[in-house]
Amino acid sequence: MIGAEILSSRDSVLLKMAETVALTHHEKYDGSGYPAGTEGEDIPLIARILAIADVFDAVTCERPYKKAWPVENAINLIKEERGKHFDPRLADLFIESLDEILAVKADFVETFNE
Repeated sequence: MIGAEILSSRDSVLLKMAETVALTHHEKYDGSGYPAGTEGEDIPLIARILAIADVFDAVTCERPYKKAWPVENAINLIKEERGKHFDPRLADLFIESLDEILAVKADFVETFNE
């Protein structure tokens, strides 16, 4: 909520989108998220998309405090959370687009490791 407040006085379309994401990307499709308990398609589309991307990135990338999960495990998590944490239609689209997503991910990993 603090991040959304910091971004709220901006006129940029991109920063307004960032404000929306900051405020809503922890909402869950079934309404069990926070800060407002918003559910379903009442959650802005950009936040529903980024919820999937954020979790996928978080679990498939190594962090100082954890090892990266195999992609198969991450996809299983997305399937398990389909309709709960994640918009079912977007979860399906993410899985259908996995080859393209992994190609983009590989490009960015190479960029950061150079």
